Amino acid sequence: MSKPLIVPAALPALAERAERVAPFIVMDVMNQAAAIERRGGSVVHMEVGQPSAPTPASIRAAASRALEHGRIGYTQALGTDSLRERIARYYQDAYGVAVAAERVVVTTGSSGGFILAFLACFQPGARIAITAPGYPAYRNILIALGLEPVAIEVGPETRFALTPDLIERAHREKPLAGVLTMSPANPTGVVMTPEAIADVAACCRKLGLWYISDEIYHGLTYETPATTALAADPDAIVVNSFSKYYCMTGWRVGWLVVPQRLVRTIERLQQNFSISVPYLSQVAGEAAFDATAECEAIKAGYAANRSFLLKALPEIGLGDFLPVDGAFYIYLDIGRHSNDSMAFCRSVLEEAGVAITPGLDFDEARGARTIRLSFAGSLSECEEAVTRIGTWMKKR
Repeated sequence: MSKPLIVPAALPALAERAERVAPFIVMDVMNQAAAIERRGGSVVHMEVGQPSAPTPASIRAAASRALEHGRIGYTQALGTDSLRERIARYYQDAYGVAVAAERVVVTTGSSGGFILAFLACFQPGARIAITAPGYPAYRNILIALGLEPVAIEVGPETRFALTPDLIERAHREKPLAGVLTMSPANPTGVVMTPEAIADVAACCRKLGLWYISDEIYHGLTYETPATTALAADPDAIVVNSFSKYYCMTGWRVGWLVVPQRLVRTIERLQQNFSISVPYLSQVAGEAAFDATAECEAIKAGYAANRSFLLKALPEIGLGDFLPVDGAFYIYLDIGRHSNDSMAFCRSVLEEAGVAITPGLDFDEARGARTIRLSFAGSLSECEEAVTRIGTWMKKR
């Protein structure tokens, strides 16, 4: 005799805060490009903010040597002592800023660092100021954690960076709990001046707000070096990663520098979330600090790509872009050609074979007229992309 079919009265509800998390559009573009390539099509990739160069050989060799020892186990939740000490020394060497190794937390990329920092600093419902345009994962991680991102529109009048006036105005409307800045910035490439960073730090101190500085693109500037927020405020929370300058996106290893009073809280969170960052990635991260020559050679390639694109894009009618101070992005206004960046990017991909990212990923209010191009690939790829887009635009 068969058992009666049990039909539930109702399916369990999905978490509302998770349902509010928007897709990371650049990843959707990457999937669409991959589908075209599986069908035999050709795509030039300018959508993903990922170095096309391999991880430097000396870094891979260090990980290989560690792998030969056989035992790959857990480390301390905060990271290996040697890597934390090496990261601390980096701040003295690069910026002349003294950082105690005890304040360094090794994380699963910068993404893991943001989750730890947000959970340690903010109560549910807290409001955190971010920029628009800005990196979309900030907004989505905050929402997933039950926090409220406050997107503050920035423009050419402030060189696309937050200012004390903008922060104070948002705080007056409804109190903030923290401020998050990024320099060099994604998607804009803008580098904040030391004075601008110091002004934001002073404003946060005055208002009693946490100041979080995303410095993942440090090392990738082309005219003026970037400044760490720790030079302005030793209590700033700094997020960084080996992903971009060191070409280690897939290794998933980054770090935080936090005030001493946060260390134990973050340690407890890390113990329960991931136990530790993968040991091999930590070995590779420590070796990365000695791979500067290889990394600078890769950066020289980005600089050549940047120079080419700054000249070539205006020649095909795409000359309305922001300052390209750092990182490896050009953020373009396409308002003269389209007010639908999603459709524009879809057509460029399907008809010209170039994958680029619509601005709606970075600016929900104004991104319908902007796009982002990554120049982290080769010069030949940049040249081919411009040729394809230019030909496509002539046919429109």
